[in-house]
Amino acid sequence: MQANLDNSRIAVLVPCYNEEVTVGKVVADFRRELPGAAVYVYDNNSTDRTAELAAAAGAVVVSEPRQGKGNVVRQMFRDIDADCYLMVDGDDTYPADAARALCGPILSGHADMTVGDRLSNGTYAEENKRAFHGFGNDLVRAMIKWIYGYAFDDVMTGYRAFSRAFVKTFPVLSDGFQIETELSIHAVDRRWRILDVPIVYRDRPEGSESKLSTFSDGAKVIMTIAGLFKNYRPMKFFGLIALLFLLLGLIAGIPVIAEFFRTGLVLRLPTAVLACALVFLCGLSLATGMILDSVAKVERKQWELAVNREMEHERAR
Repeated sequence: MQANLDNSRIAVLVPCYNEEVTVGKVVADFRRELPGAAVYVYDNNSTDRTAELAAAAGAVVVSEPRQGKGNVVRQMFRDIDADCYLMVDGDDTYPADAARALCGPILSGHADMTVGDRLSNGTYAEENKRAFHGFGNDLVRAMIKWIYGYAFDDVMTGYRAFSRAFVKTFPVLSDGFQIETELSIHAVDRRWRILDVPIVYRDRPEGSESKLSTFSDGAKVIMTIAGLFKNYRPMKFFGLIALLFLLLGLIAGIPVIAEFFRTGLVLRLPTAVLACALVFLCGLSLATGMILDSVAKVERKQWELAVNREMEHERAR
């Protein structure tokens, strides 16, 4: 199946910011592995020769002035038409020889998103020199598994392939490096077919520097998970908040109630008012969750119809 891929149906998407050390090799490698595929490099305000070297290597270079990887991916998904979209970072950490393994299930209709898994074979742990990145990946994976019930092998990888229907119905909300987390959560929540493909990871070559900030970008990723949790699972999100308010209300109110039954008096009036307020907030949170859950179900129905239209359009092409 992979040996007979129609490369003309594949678009290779390479978001780049100051990657002059590696971008030429990345473009050349993917043009060699997928001859006939279009390679697009979206230059995100680079101050070095990234755009020049990418064009010299044979890529279609597009400038994206809005800073941030999420903004770049949004514009890529809007601009480019293909049957399979292969997204890869321009830092030469992902092997081009895995491209067919990622694109094959998309073009054959067996998956909607394939994920280049750096973790299962241990190469990421061996090659990655940045502190806490492995811990952060594990934390995000654990949070997604707890919230959505799906265990990704590698949730933060930048090497993925997507079907046309996935790309054209994906609402990009993030503007930065949270985009990988958003893609993963969207795929799970919308029940797209996901396939993990183990790959060999290599760290950046000498002279190439990561743009990620471990703590600030990690905090943004966690906030993105919380925000998408609220949007995609409002009943569960506000139900947990309601449970917290209920527990706090019981902690504050039980001594007051016990004292009332013993003496017939409410001697701790401020505590009683606090307990009533907490229980009221519990009810308010539950009501909010039920209302937003109804809204989310309507939105999901509309999205399903949009996907069906996109797939009908794809079959008619």
